[in-house]
Amino acid sequence: MRHGSPYGTHRVLEPQGVLPQGAWKIDNTMEICDNEILIDVSALNIDSASFTQIKQQAEGDVAKVETIVRDIVAQRGKHHNPVTGSGGMLIGTIAAIGPALNGKIDLKVGDRIATLVSLSLTPLRIDAIRAIHMERDQIDITGKAILFETGLCAKLPNDIPEKTALAILDVAGAPAQTARLVKAGDTVVVIGGGGKSGTLCVYEAKKRAGPTGCVIGVSPFAKDCQRIKELGWADHALQVDATNALALMDAVSAVTQGHLADVVINCVNIPNTEMGSILATRQHGKIYFFSMATSFTAAALGAEGVGKDVEMIVGNGYAEGHAEHSLNLLRESPRLRQLFEELYV
Repeated sequence: MRHGSPYGTHRVLEPQGVLPQGAWKIDNTMEICDNEILIDVSALNIDSASFTQIKQQAEGDVAKVETIVRDIVAQRGKHHNPVTGSGGMLIGTIAAIGPALNGKIDLKVGDRIATLVSLSLTPLRIDAIRAIHMERDQIDITGKAILFETGLCAKLPNDIPEKTALAILDVAGAPAQTARLVKAGDTVVVIGGGGKSGTLCVYEAKKRAGPTGCVIGVSPFAKDCQRIKELGWADHALQVDATNALALMDAVSAVTQGHLADVVINCVNIPNTEMGSILATRQHGKIYFFSMATSFTAAALGAEGVGKDVEMIVGNGYAEGHAEHSLNLLRESPRLRQLFEELYV
């Protein structure tokens, strides 16, 4: 049994010299190295930006979605959307653990896990697609995947349904980073506040900003804004298209008496919301771009172009303890848990 790179570079087929996430194609043969983990995969959670793009390309046709997903994996050896550059994550059962990992990890064969690294770097083989859940970005499959030595994963909890845990863990970095960024008294704008990650961020932001703070949820959809209002964690729900930068700035300015936001959390799954985020932020404020649809070129040059000195943070999907942090949000809030179980079970 051969020994592989802890970062998985031994599986890169093209181009050589890059890590698996940046590679165009990786080796998805399922014979493991002595420092890899083999997973029997049961479900994929495709990241929101990627699944939105795939559905648009397929014109809403489920059969076409299946074809696109299969083609991506066949071409690339992983689910790495060539348009959005993003992937998602998976749940499954550990089928085998390379002997070099014995004693180094707290996992055993038979454990149910969710990977906490992107499908855009995970060797994946799809044997069958059993169901495609268009409304929740999840695909039930029969297949296998490889987790590298440095790959992160979490054991699935016994007290939360698997599909709900899968949905939460896919965006666990967002509320964990929100907890770091928001302080008491802050004005916080969550763009995409009616979506999966956005709802978690609205809830987390309200906890951190407290009664002296102000949390504003933004969505272009009336049903999302209605839900934001009903949940009660946001002080304002603004129905605004964030691709219209001036409209978003004006709407936020109106409810903040011109103060704008101390912190903007961008959780949308569509492009061209960078300038809306920048203009909605006060001078010297912070923007957390969790969206995989973000163009960081547009953000950097756009801020420069309008003279905004703002701190812009790349949405790292990993933060220490982020999995348990996010699962605990469901445990502490019955209302949040009910919502996610209704949407993702």
